[in-house]
Amino acid sequence: MAKENLRVLLIGATGVVGRHVLDIALADTRFAKVIALTRRPLPAHPKLINPVVDLNDLPAGAEWFSVDGVISTLGTTQRIAGSPEAFRAVDYGLNLAIAKKAHDSGATRFALTSSLGADPSSRSYYLRTKGEIERDLERIGYESLTILRPGLLGGTRSERRLSEDLGKTALGLLGPILPARWRISRPERVAEELVGAIAKGASGGHIIDSGRLA
Repeated sequence: MAKENLRVLLIGATGVVGRHVLDIALADTRFAKVIALTRRPLPAHPKLINPVVDLNDLPAGAEWFSVDGVISTLGTTQRIAGSPEAFRAVDYGLNLAIAKKAHDSGATRFALTSSLGADPSSRSYYLRTKGEIERDLERIGYESLTILRPGLLGGTRSERRLSEDLGKTALGLLGPILPARWRISRPERVAEELVGAIAKGASGGHIIDSGRLA
């Protein structure tokens, strides 16, 4: 159900999608406050609350979790994290912990950036982990849960991902002849859908596939 004066918790505000989410949410009159948890300070804004925290050591009773909804654009890769276990600790463990803390504090809406091909039975560790966090978020009991499954994301990351860079080059050349779901997903489109999902708060579970994000 749509409402005004929303408080939203944003995780992953410095990432390629999160930066767009932050800008859009701060400009959206439906949001009264945007709480962005980051490791480094963000530029000040009248609507922004920016706790600088260690995301791996979040206090259970922090008032940041008393929000209407949560947007998570949090994610990494095994190469960047350093191991499969470290990757899972972020993409599964941290996302699930924050989702539970916020729900326990009254949040009713959650929107997650997942991945094209996410499946808890996938042979790919990456896609299996993405599928498992989707599945377990559904079990928490949010009134409104929106999961986005973008393909390869466009935009510029703060860290180099060589395989993604090569993929972007190939998809950029082939984009005009590929089906929409296989084209590069635009970070600003992903961000718009995430913010819109929290603002609208449509009841039930919703999957937005990569075809809508190109």
